Amino acid sequence: MKTLISFFCLILLLACKKDIAQKTVENNDSTSYLDYSNKDDQFTGGIKMIPIKTSKGTFKVWTKRMGNNPTKRVLLLHGGPGGTHEEFLCFDGYLPNEHIEYIYYDQLDSYYSDKPNDSSLWTTEHFVEEVEQVRVALGLNKENFYLYGQSWGGILAMEYALKYQDNLKGLIISNMMASAPEYGKYANEVLGPKMDPAIFKEIMHLEAQEDFDNPRYSELLMNHYYTEHILRMPLDQWPEAIHRLFNHMNPNIYIYMQGHSEFGMTKNATLKNWDVTSVLKTIEVPTLVIGATHDTMDPEHMKWMSEEVKNGQFLLCPNGSHLAQYDDQKVFFKGLIDFINAVDTDSF
Repeated sequence: MKTLISFFCLILLLACKKDIAQKTVENNDSTSYLDYSNKDDQFTGGIKMIPIKTSKGTFKVWTKRMGNNPTKRVLLLHGGPGGTHEEFLCFDGYLPNEHIEYIYYDQLDSYYSDKPNDSSLWTTEHFVEEVEQVRVALGLNKENFYLYGQSWGGILAMEYALKYQDNLKGLIISNMMASAPEYGKYANEVLGPKMDPAIFKEIMHLEAQEDFDNPRYSELLMNHYYTEHILRMPLDQWPEAIHRLFNHMNPNIYIYMQGHSEFGMTKNATLKNWDVTSVLKTIEVPTLVIGATHDTMDPEHMKWMSEEVKNGQFLLCPNGSHLAQYDDQKVFFKGLIDFINAVDTDSF
């Protein structure tokens, strides 16, 4: 009996020691994740202004590193073109708990970066090379580099992967179709007709007149389209970060590449014929495609994209729209985190 009691005491002691050791490891991991000491960006709190060489000279782009993780480092490509990293500020509420390092980044001509305001630089080719220069400067590589692109950032992420996928550990394409013409078709033939017919007719009339600066045009979009398909909340409940994003948007680059309309890309937009559907199958890196039921982008097309790439997975946010990280947050972040962790552990 005494021997049996001693055996159980020993088991209990070993279990307690294991629990203490596990907690120690977790605490050390937390300390390491948040520790910026002896890092070259400690003085600035993780911010780096990275020089970008272009045909028109060298300019600097703004980046800010959040956390430390040598195997899980996510570079965030914002939408627009001409948007900002501010659309991703809610990532602070989820990724640190998972010890995932992530890097905010404002592309050239976006709010926190240099603004040469030279339209000759507003090409997918330029932005792909810009991302590559950022990657090199930050020391990202195929052992740790996850590239996340949302909306226009999704276009850029696809274009980058088509040229440089050997540098990637994982790819995330969020809320973006692989074809601008198909995006326009979905907006005009599916989403538009779902609106109040009188409202849709008035929007289409203003677009036909190219009266995009008319305050009525913005009013109609904000109150009848954006609150349904961009962020499914009343405008007065939109997060402060999203209001800031809209205030900081660069309209020059946005109009030049995307155009004025939200119902596809207008006739002079440089991205109006962009389409990579025929070459998606050449992307072999593990890929997560995120879509949302109420998105401006067709979720069925995005599901197809996940099946077209060699090693893809589809995440549908059933209650979400174009900014599903806000209006279907729990589903969005669980899917994103599960993907990153699965790729990291070779279990994807």
